[in-house]
Amino acid sequence: MLNRRSMIANTALAAGGIAAGSLLTGSAFALPSVAPRRVFRGKLGKVQLLQVGVEGSIAPADRSQLKAHPDVVFTGLCDVDAEALKRVSAEHPEAFTCRDFHEAFDKHADRFDGVVVCTPDHNHALIMMSALKANKHVYGQKPLVQQLSEVAAMEGAIKARPALVTQVGNQRMGPPGRQHAVNILKRGLLGKAIEAHVWIGGPPDTGDGFFYYGGLKEPIAPPANVDWPLWLGAAQDAPCREGLIGLRWRSSWDYGTGQLGDWCTHLLDVLVFAYDLSSPVAVVSHTRTPSDFYHAQHVASTLTYNVSGDRFAKPIFPVHYCDKGQAPSRAALGLPAGDWPGTGTMVVCEGGVLLVEPEGNIQVWRDGKPVDWKTIPGQGEVKERNHWHSWVDRIVGKPDAFVQTPFSAGARMAEAGLLCSKAARFPGKELRWDKATLTFTNNEEATKTIVRREYRKGFELPTFA
Repeated sequence: MLNRRSMIANTALAAGGIAAGSLLTGSAFALPSVAPRRVFRGKLGKVQLLQVGVEGSIAPADRSQLKAHPDVVFTGLCDVDAEALKRVSAEHPEAFTCRDFHEAFDKHADRFDGVVVCTPDHNHALIMMSALKANKHVYGQKPLVQQLSEVAAMEGAIKARPALVTQVGNQRMGPPGRQHAVNILKRGLLGKAIEAHVWIGGPPDTGDGFFYYGGLKEPIAPPANVDWPLWLGAAQDAPCREGLIGLRWRSSWDYGTGQLGDWCTHLLDVLVFAYDLSSPVAVVSHTRTPSDFYHAQHVASTLTYNVSGDRFAKPIFPVHYCDKGQAPSRAALGLPAGDWPGTGTMVVCEGGVLLVEPEGNIQVWRDGKPVDWKTIPGQGEVKERNHWHSWVDRIVGKPDAFVQTPFSAGARMAEAGLLCSKAARFPGKELRWDKATLTFTNNEEATKTIVRREYRKGFELPTFA
């Protein structure tokens, strides 16, 4: 079992993970000190990585970036798709291969130090927590988890393994742009925060691609190269459907998180880093397209956070999070006429308004007039980082290593995104969220239906003492 190998790869690990409280100290992006430490590297002399999920929309990019690091070698590849596994293993002939991630941990745990997880969302928590249980560093794709209950489970796992280095796939925080936005807000350079507006341009009403809402397809036989029960993993038995294995799972209620959940890490990160937001206390989502199989579209959500301290104008901080480009009124914010970008994160403060786009473009207004954000005094230094290499640098103990989005931060982003996407099953009803008990205190039906899933036998989440 996983725990019998718990000390194979990391017996010499000293404290080095990033706890939530130390994420941002002093200036917005202070670098924590890291003492050099030994990492099990085997005879290859490098940090050895296992990738679970080797193709799809993001796995090749993750692998390409990581293998470019001089201290990295991929020694294991795992995928439920035999053809994908064959194609990628040709690039790494020395790596072991398997189709069931359990086999990797049970038979090959001494051959890898870290795990890169690039599977559909519904298996994120299961595989990432299994890696932590086995004392492996983890790079996990966003969103960190697919169920609200998995947020708490993942937080328990990282607390049980504080020496392990974790990183959520949040590459947009590597370049300076979004870091500058965090700096300006965290330092209060635009005054106390009043509210935030976050929106994204998609998903499409129909069509195909990353998201699909063209109607529920009839069951089909799974492709011969795909082990369908392994693809289902943590989810309950269900038939395969056309396109589901490719990208349509992202829209599915059972396997994905919808547009709001999928993008929450890339859009809510600025708010979490700038204001150290914890758990919301309420959510209300409005939609005109509720669905049983898919996540809803045309969703307009409001999260409510209880806050304190001199960075906030009020003890309540609302975050409006919407899809389909549902941006706020410029006139209502006292801003000149114009067009919003298709996707953005905006914070309204007493002394100005800041907007940052996903790739880091920043706009600032004071008294309704645009100003050059670079001229705002009091900003600290930021440093451009290779998002993937920073994770490896932290593992090997480089003194300036800094993981921008550890799981402790990614969990809070995922919680917020999941609350918005899942509350759309109860359109127009405000749900009061109690993170401590994993309940909606005013809606028993919501607690029963949108907080957790029933795991298939053999694919339950691991437990931590």
